[in-house]
Amino acid sequence: MRSISFGSFSMHNARFDGYLVYMSFRGGPLNTTFASSPRPTLPADALHDTLSELAQRYRVPGAQLAIHHGGQTVSVEVGELRHGTGHPVRRDSAFAIGSITKSFTATLAMILAADGDLELDAPVADDVPELRNGSDDLGRQLTLRDLLSHTSGLCLGPDSTEVAGASRRRYVLDHCLSQNRVVPPGTGFSYSNIGYVLAGHLIEVVTGMTWWEAVESILLRPLGIEATFIATPDHRPPGRAVATGHSYNASIDRIRPVGQSQALAEAPAGALQMSAVDLVTFGSVHLGGCTAGLLPPAYAEHMREAVPAAQPFGIADGWGLGLALFSTGDTVWVGHDGNADGTACYLRIEPVSGTVVACTTNAVRGIGLWQELVTELAGAGLPIANYSTIERLGPRTSAPPDCVGSYLNGNLEYSVTLERRDALLAVDGENIARLAFHEGFTFAQQDLESGQWANAGRLLPDPISGDFDLIQVGGRLARRHSGGPRES
Repeated sequence: MRSISFGSFSMHNARFDGYLVYMSFRGGPLNTTFASSPRPTLPADALHDTLSELAQRYRVPGAQLAIHHGGQTVSVEVGELRHGTGHPVRRDSAFAIGSITKSFTATLAMILAADGDLELDAPVADDVPELRNGSDDLGRQLTLRDLLSHTSGLCLGPDSTEVAGASRRRYVLDHCLSQNRVVPPGTGFSYSNIGYVLAGHLIEVVTGMTWWEAVESILLRPLGIEATFIATPDHRPPGRAVATGHSYNASIDRIRPVGQSQALAEAPAGALQMSAVDLVTFGSVHLGGCTAGLLPPAYAEHMREAVPAAQPFGIADGWGLGLALFSTGDTVWVGHDGNADGTACYLRIEPVSGTVVACTTNAVRGIGLWQELVTELAGAGLPIANYSTIERLGPRTSAPPDCVGSYLNGNLEYSVTLERRDALLAVDGENIARLAFHEGFTFAQQDLESGQWANAGRLLPDPISGDFDLIQVGGRLARRHSGGPRES
């Protein structure tokens, strides 16, 4: 790693061995540069070397990192768009950002709300005729606020292959139903793609445009971002280079390209492809004051406020309107994580200091790269809020007998069985993790294949009955279907 000096600060590579990164600091930590200087000089060379070495360590073919801090933006890019091709990742290369798309859809909805075209707390059925017919009154209970904060109570949604040929209207008719509700609207957080598909349809109804047209003309074009999608109804080719996602088989050290499988109807929940610089540009909308005329600062601030019912235990400290909340000390960052087929991307925004950080990777193992990158940046004086509940859990306890059973989130099934002191978690019949229970009916998940500990989950009481018939895993609520002492 190249030595970079900023006054009394120096960051250099003391040793490089087996893709491990070693950083040393002389004359004080980097926060004298990142935090104290009004016009810091961001260490682009050191950032590039660190990102390159982490990409090699985690077998990530290509990645981008962009940081806006102190009025300055720096971006670095490493690796290949597609493994083995030699085509380099560049500043404007687009990566499938997955669920970060939801933050764009939410921002678009808030722009329309600021213009008076949408109301956050009006029944969705007021604007969506598909939800006014029949005996199902879910559309009269749901609001846009519920959809954007994942408090609609709706399940995650169908598999993409199931709705591959469906229009968004057909999707709404078939899946925005009370039978796909895990809890009543406004009573709990359950991450839902269905909710964002419905929000996208609501945008289409009030604008008279498709979601693709609306997000491009109302949001992306004013920001100078070139619209690039996984798929569009008109099958237009992307206007710039796009990174391919990759899977990785650790046992044989094999990297393989994978294709994107998202259905057109699901576009508002995950169809955008962006560069890290694009994400930083978008993040500027949420800094307040620097994008006057697009999203009023009061509406940007409202998006960053925690919704009381949105308690996303296991994935974030709180949730606003299209933005997750992450805390570090007294500082609250907002943003979103996104995983498409073979990609892992991240966006973090801290409005008080005016800092935006974005990272894109074209491999599932980009998750590990990001975790270590956050640690490296914190050591260099830029403490980005990330989320982990493992170290916050209380004392260990035995697994409660009541945890045993089958839990459903739409067609997704979680099954819990007991094994000695701990429990095993299966998803759709396949055991994936060992659950180590802690006080307060919380648990940590240990991946059965890698042995690594993942984010925590918990058992919850039903908001109506009070019985512990809900499990929250990865931000998703699932309701007890069978098993345990309440099995019929």
